[in-house]
Amino acid sequence: MQLRFECHLTGADYVIQQAWLDASLPRCPLHPQGGCHFARHGTYARVSPPGTRVARWYCPEGHRTFSLLPDCLAARLSGTLAEVEAVVSAAEQAPSLEALCKQHRLDIELPGALRWVRRRVQDVHSALHRIKGILGEPFALVEPTLTAFADHLEVEQVLVALRGIAAAWLDALPKPLGFAPRRHPGGGALPRVQHRAGPDPPGCQA
Repeated sequence: MQLRFECHLTGADYVIQQAWLDASLPRCPLHPQGGCHFARHGTYARVSPPGTRVARWYCPEGHRTFSLLPDCLAARLSGTLAEVEAVVSAAEQAPSLEALCKQHRLDIELPGALRWVRRRVQDVHSALHRIKGILGEPFALVEPTLTAFADHLEVEQVLVALRGIAAAWLDALPKPLGFAPRRHPGGGALPRVQHRAGPDPPGCQA
């Protein structure tokens, strides 16, 4: 289960400072009054940014792991929120997604590049729609685009700002902003995927 790690670092600085060592989760989310054997359970790696690790904890009584995802990282997508935002912002301004892909994803063929961009655009716009519905009046007249949200909030990094603004509702917001469970084709939520409960690989810092 992912939880928010309030962290005002870029992805690169998070890695350089090994900020996962500073992450703290003093109480078990399942047993806030205590009584379980909740304990830190090492870290797990993320592919991007290279060298990224995320701190995790384990409750043996609840058979559940918890990880603290820093604000700079995208949820259930590789990379940072800033990287996702850059793609979606470019897509909102581009004359077509095909034109965008030909500039930014030369490493894969066009159909795959289009799928890659569309997934990010759909995920981000879905999160913005959900925020409008949850938070109501402050965003009632704001179009569900990064461009409109940036103008309204007067910030450069919209998704990182929204991770804090909507912190209380992250479990109801979809990736890459929030931690809402994925949906299966029938419409119901899939069980939250648990992190492997085993130890870190040899040589990994806890």
